[in-house]
Amino acid sequence: MIKTTVFFLISVLMLSALSAQLRYPVSPKGTHTDNYHGISVSDPYRWLENDQSDSTKEWVVAENKVTVAYLSAIPFRDSIKKRMSALLNYARYTVPLENNGFIYYYKNDGLQNQSVLYRQKGSNGKPELVIDPNTFSTDGTSQLTAFELSKDGRYAAWGISRGGSDWHTYYVMDMSTKTNLADSIMWAKVSYIAWQKNGFYYSRYPEPKKGDELSSKNENHQVWYHIVGTAQSADKLVFEDTANLQRFHLTYVSDNERYLFLNVSDRGKGIEGNALLYSDSRSDDKTFLPVVKEPGQYTYDLIEVTADNKFLLETNDHAPNSKVVVIDPASPAVNNWKTIIAEKEEPIESVSYAGERLFVRYLKDVTSRVYIYDAGGKRINEVVLPGLGTAAGFEGNNNSTEVFYSFTSFNFPTRIYKYDIVNGKSILFKKPDIDFDPKQYVTAQEFYSSKDGTKIPVFIVHKKGLNRDGNNPALLYAYGGFNVTLSPWFSASLVPWLEQGGVFAVANLRGGGEYGEKWHEAGMLDKKQNVFDDFIAAAEYLVAKKYTSVSKLAIRGGSNGGLLIGAVINQRPDLFRVAIPEVGVMDMLRFHKFTIGWNWQPEYGSSDNEKDFKNLYGYSPLHNIKEGIAYPATLVITADHDDRVVPAHSFKYIAVLQDKYKGKNPVLIRIDTNSGHGSSNMMKNIDLNADIYSFVLYNMGIGWKMR
Repeated sequence: MIKTTVFFLISVLMLSALSAQLRYPVSPKGTHTDNYHGISVSDPYRWLENDQSDSTKEWVVAENKVTVAYLSAIPFRDSIKKRMSALLNYARYTVPLENNGFIYYYKNDGLQNQSVLYRQKGSNGKPELVIDPNTFSTDGTSQLTAFELSKDGRYAAWGISRGGSDWHTYYVMDMSTKTNLADSIMWAKVSYIAWQKNGFYYSRYPEPKKGDELSSKNENHQVWYHIVGTAQSADKLVFEDTANLQRFHLTYVSDNERYLFLNVSDRGKGIEGNALLYSDSRSDDKTFLPVVKEPGQYTYDLIEVTADNKFLLETNDHAPNSKVVVIDPASPAVNNWKTIIAEKEEPIESVSYAGERLFVRYLKDVTSRVYIYDAGGKRINEVVLPGLGTAAGFEGNNNSTEVFYSFTSFNFPTRIYKYDIVNGKSILFKKPDIDFDPKQYVTAQEFYSSKDGTKIPVFIVHKKGLNRDGNNPALLYAYGGFNVTLSPWFSASLVPWLEQGGVFAVANLRGGGEYGEKWHEAGMLDKKQNVFDDFIAAAEYLVAKKYTSVSKLAIRGGSNGGLLIGAVINQRPDLFRVAIPEVGVMDMLRFHKFTIGWNWQPEYGSSDNEKDFKNLYGYSPLHNIKEGIAYPATLVITADHDDRVVPAHSFKYIAVLQDKYKGKNPVLIRIDTNSGHGSSNMMKNIDLNADIYSFVLYNMGIGWKMR
């Protein structure tokens, strides 16, 4: 007890001294203002939107210098990194896919920057290397982002992303020799690879101007067809819509290669749903015929084409929790659609089709249930899972006799199983060997009331025997948007936090997909404040139940979750000790002006609309930073190659925060290089999490207990 008290006092003194020495870089203020529906809004750091300018680059160097100096002075930072590296040094596998007798899967031996693609003959075959992305670049930041085999397994189209960018370059491999052909396809983005005959369909944008690769507005999404062995210049333009430049166009080819499907969405106009069209390869007329002609409020996702050439679709058309319908292309009118799996109380999370069976994954209080139906919608089996957690996979083709799936939970390292479709049995395929004992930890799901009385689920993970006296460090994580579900997952990066007696909580806020489309709609557009209220109530719940206290509570979220963190520390800065907003959408008035940001308007609205503007302006993290209040210790996270949520969001946000906040808590920004919307390799991910845990514990006045 004496040693702990002494360390705490020393940490507090060091922290105070280090914080007192902080001198933030000067961020020159401009005079730019915008007029939104009669309201003048100042934007003094507009110059930071140009991340290629010399002034912005100099500012980035200066900000990183301050942040690196601060983090480097934390005495236990290296110990955290060492422990995290040791925990992550175990073999991990992805769910395999079968193609023409081969099983393909990714494996990471432990600390490899990128997972490696292997294949083997059958379940017991000898693994052979297919592609090692660690050879793509000297710094390990280039990633293998796509790998799609032709139906006969002769070829594979595969893609590279460099430095964390969302742009992809595709190549073609001859699978008989595992050698690459001369094919090279550039400027793919938001794309599937859909093989048909001797080539494949892909989606791309026109080549951006030199220097605009990371800032291009991404308009005119086109579908092209590439024939193996030819130059990209010979590719055939299959579809574009120059009258609707912000539409997405994605293609899928049926398992029998007869039908080409085109999924069209128009999110730039604030439309949530999609259109679905198809072309029959046996017809001389290659135009697309409509299943659903124009994007609207509902989504229509093709599952597969049955053996008798009927279309299976998952849709939320008058079914917020989704249903499965079958369509005869001979009479595709909506009134001829047949519902074969009706909407249930539990939302459908995914549907796949393999071995002429439908594998339907439901969510029940944010955990997986998997049921199997025949092609007519009759339930014939249930996949018995190891417990309450998250299952994924179940992919195959019409002739599959087995499928693979994964199962995981917060204290259950991911295992891979093989499911025999004929006898309905699962067997273990791959089990991780990790320095972690799940029996020493507890995962509980609890429910709390939000501001308006809505019951919100929260997962709480900690060591067994936790003393709920309010003195435990706690990390609260959430997302709350875009119909995204935060179901249980295992991460070795979390283990060091738990080993130190930390509590980890995941709140399943409205705006996500945990309870279907109604749950999503309750946290979008003018109801976005519900998301912030849900998160604030989660923090209050953890404090009230004495899992932690305000002085020991940290919060973290990324992307839409970064927006969440920025908003709640403006609204309740008194409730949190430390805040980690990662790659956040911080400028809610201009997000649709950058790269692919227009795609988020169905979720947020647009400042171009007066009603939306008032709502967005009311919670925008950038525009609601206040002077004279005590903000939590804040570490903003972004990266130079993030062309999804561009770093300008975080740049402008921290410039305003550092200008207006004069308190003792550090408000810093960590700007990674050669990374995008997330760490671009394993070592960068370890460094990031070590920095975050160090920053959190140090600002709580808590040390690091050596194992």
